[in-house]
Formats: sequence, structure tokens, C-alpha cells
Amino acid sequence: MTRYLISFNAGGMDHITQEELPEVGKAAHAVIDEAVRAGEFVYGAGLEHQQASIVSTDGIVTDGPYPETKEVIGGFVVVDVATRDKALTWAAKIAAACRCAQEVRELLPDPEIERG
Repeated sequence: MTRYLISFNAGGMDHITQEELPEVGKAAHAVIDEAVRAGEFVYGAGLEHQQASIVSTDGIVTDGPYPETKEVIGGFVVVDVATRDKALTWAAKIAAACRCAQEVRELLPDPEIERG
């Protein structure tokens, strides 16, 4: 199986009204519950994009936000599925539930970690 990151940009759900949020949340949780039952859900979360920190190679920490950044991830789900098409299917379900486009990227395996 292969892991895929399904993500959306911060601001992708800005068009959703406060009144619609509970319905969107319920729909999103239903998709996640379905992925859990299918044994294909790994992890997911929303991200606080205003609290980013950058740690440089010399250990210096710089706190955000960074206005020069055009797009930041607003939330994500990781699924572990047999094919890219299956990941795209989950992304389509998430997009419909969250009412915003989703980006799908394959996560590269690390043989050193997988050997344990």
C-alpha cells in the first residue's frame, strides 16, 4: 500500500458561512469515518496557519505569519491505499464534504524507517 497526502489550502473554505460550518463538519467527519472503517485512514488535521515557525539549519527559529507565502496548507488527511485512483476517490469525497478543492500527493517511503 502507498500513503497519500490529501490537502487543501488555507482559505479554501472561507466561502462557507458560519451557519453552514456544522453541516460541513458533519459531512467531513462522515468521510473520515468511512476511511477509518475501510482501514485506509492514517491521520488528518487542520492546521493553524497563523502560528507557523521556521527553524533554519543552524537552529534559529523565526515565527510567522509570512505574508510573502501565497498558499499554505489549511488541513490534510493521510490515507494508505493500494492505488493512486483510490487516493483520488478519497480526495473527491473530501472535496465534496469540505466544499473545496483537494491536492493529492504521494508520500515517498523511507526504507530505513520501514525496516524498523
